[in-house]
Amino acid sequence: MLTDAPFFEQIAEGPEGGRAVWMKASDGVRLRAGYWAYGGAAEAVKGTVLLFPGRTEYVEKYGRTAQGLADMGLATLAVDWRGQGLADRLNDDAMLGHVGKFSDYQLDVQALLGAARELGVPEPYYLLAHSMGGCIGLRALHEDLPVKSAVFSAPMWGISLAPHMRPVATVLSALGTSLGLGASFAPGTARETYLLTAPFEDNMLTTDPDYWAYMKGQAEAQPALTLAGPSLQWLHEALSECKALHAMDTPKHSALAFVGTDERIVDVPSIESRVERWANGTLSRVEGAEHEVLMEGGAKRARINSEIKAFFQL
Repeated sequence: MLTDAPFFEQIAEGPEGGRAVWMKASDGVRLRAGYWAYGGAAEAVKGTVLLFPGRTEYVEKYGRTAQGLADMGLATLAVDWRGQGLADRLNDDAMLGHVGKFSDYQLDVQALLGAARELGVPEPYYLLAHSMGGCIGLRALHEDLPVKSAVFSAPMWGISLAPHMRPVATVLSALGTSLGLGASFAPGTARETYLLTAPFEDNMLTTDPDYWAYMKGQAEAQPALTLAGPSLQWLHEALSECKALHAMDTPKHSALAFVGTDERIVDVPSIESRVERWANGTLSRVEGAEHEVLMEGGAKRARINSEIKAFFQL
């Protein structure tokens, strides 16, 4: 049964009437879902986007994205994954990005689908998944996620690492986890939220100062939503999941993947390789964009919205 959850409408800047609800995964972890209904005529609604955020993210971050989708006639249902946002944190250190097994995120997907049915959100469903959400979303498609088609934003189908560091990260994360150190911060990561410590200049998220201020303002206004670096166990699980997904065939769904030409967080060759093998897949490169392609403004954002609308055949 769903119950009302806190929702920070002012910082979200999404469509009017947004709300959040608590839900539980089958293993008892409490999660949060955020819903923006389509505000136009009932007969004009064209479906609901299931929005899978990235690591460290939360429902409110996608308020502006939900507004863009509402302008296309779509409702939006987003999730706070376990261990982040207002969902149950999985370690005593609430800033640690941690997970038991990467497959646990699929329990969160099932909980979100249950919430969609209980809320009675309009069908058909579409998928919009960013970064880590793209990894979770690809696995969910293999497990028959009931969506019409899927859009990915800088999907984490691989993690950007220097060639000489990849085997080191693989061995170190596996060894650390096996030695009981999985709940330690991964080397080179920080206990502080990136948005509150990094300068706008040469940041790895967006080239747009307004979107940078939007994201930073949210972190300052509601620090309980934020997260810092990943744990060794999260890194081990993420690398293992990316490797497993790379070996699998592509799902039957049609897909559109966006990636910025200045991407520095996820592994671009892994995205290119996946889309090349995807019979109904298309790769759209966003010139000059960083990792958060949905958080770019101006002409970049207009173009992305236009391509999403055309791809969803709205």
